[in-house]
Amino acid sequence: MPEPTTSQPYKISFLTGAAIVIANMVGTGVFTSLGFQVLGIQSGFALLMLWIVGGLIALCGALCYGELAAAMPRSGGEYHYLSQIYHPVLGFLSGWVSATVGFAAPTALAAMALGKYAASVWPAVSPQLLSIMVVLLLTAVHGASSRAGSRLQVVVTAIKVGVLVVFIGAGWAVASPQPISFLPQAPDWQQLLSPSFAISLIYVSYAYSGWNAAVYLTGEVANPQRNLPRILLAGTAVVLLLYVGLNFVFLNGTPIAKLAGQLEVGYVAASEIFGASIGRLMGAVIAVLLVSTVSSMIFAGPRIIQVMGEDLPALRGLAVVSKNGIPVRALLLQTALTLIFILTSTFEQVLLYAGFILSLFTFLTVLGLFVLRLRRPDLPRPYRAWGYPFTPLIFLALSGWTLLFILRDKPLESRYGLMTLAVGALVYFVGLRQRKA
Repeated sequence: MPEPTTSQPYKISFLTGAAIVIANMVGTGVFTSLGFQVLGIQSGFALLMLWIVGGLIALCGALCYGELAAAMPRSGGEYHYLSQIYHPVLGFLSGWVSATVGFAAPTALAAMALGKYAASVWPAVSPQLLSIMVVLLLTAVHGASSRAGSRLQVVVTAIKVGVLVVFIGAGWAVASPQPISFLPQAPDWQQLLSPSFAISLIYVSYAYSGWNAAVYLTGEVANPQRNLPRILLAGTAVVLLLYVGLNFVFLNGTPIAKLAGQLEVGYVAASEIFGASIGRLMGAVIAVLLVSTVSSMIFAGPRIIQVMGEDLPALRGLAVVSKNGIPVRALLLQTALTLIFILTSTFEQVLLYAGFILSLFTFLTVLGLFVLRLRRPDLPRPYRAWGYPFTPLIFLALSGWTLLFILRDKPLESRYGLMTLAVGALVYFVGLRQRKA
């Protein structure tokens, strides 16, 4: 049955916006990365500090993005901000990355993790086939109606947060504490400055990625200048609390040796704390929760491609929307890229490649807050970043530190990221030449 038409276009509320932020963040990273972190760090204090420092970076970034979103209220995220602050070519490269990697890669990672969790519970399930089916099904839902997609997002995210809160509470009460201390000892402080901590922070930063998801939908948010900063801060703060609580339960209830190198840490921890039967149930629940992450990425990503298409004649065809205002062509392009990642790459390859290139543009965007204040001091700013200039400086220092370690220790993934930028620059200048011809 066709959806009834209304005189007023559908607008995203504070609740839906916060749900999108939470759903974008809570998912792949927190359910998969602890096993890699404990390979280099065994201190309970340092491991929890990883998640607190990662949350601090995300909160500082959310404060800065809140000011930018309120001052420049248009969909497109970094694509729009970097075009306005620096130069259109930088905005295009950001949009190019978002269109090719920014949402397609995280969608693929969440779908791959979903398949892996499901296979740990039901060995007969093909992880890859299940990943592909989930991506295609959610593409169909979000391609049919923005209203249906928003409602699905709020419901699934509420279930996700509720399940995690119950898991944290039950795990805290039931688990047999492991011989691990969460109070700092003298050697623990040294670990905070170690290469292992910096590399682990890459995984944690990826787990927090998505704190800026709502800015991509600015044009569809009700009263964006008021609601966007609240959405970014509320969503990020909720996730920080969930992450610290969840990792405390994982570490407090599970021997580190059993977590080391494991992708499905939620399944491993639940089996250790509650027994094999509850562990399998928890693995199934986490697989279902990852549906929310896949859904939020499929919802937000195509809006960036749409804005790029509105600005660039060469990509004009991707700006076409359906009668319900949905950028269907952009949606289909993102889905195709997601399926390519699923079919051709491993989980770690996609994560490191995407983590480097996405962090690079969030770094440039937060740096742009200083540039914009200097170049356009008279620009109306309904919201100003709390703690300025210290909050953006903290974000830049910690993000820059992790970027340097990726360049030094992961040259292959960094190289692929830089090659992606080179291809984007080529597309930009070819399109510019065609426009002038």
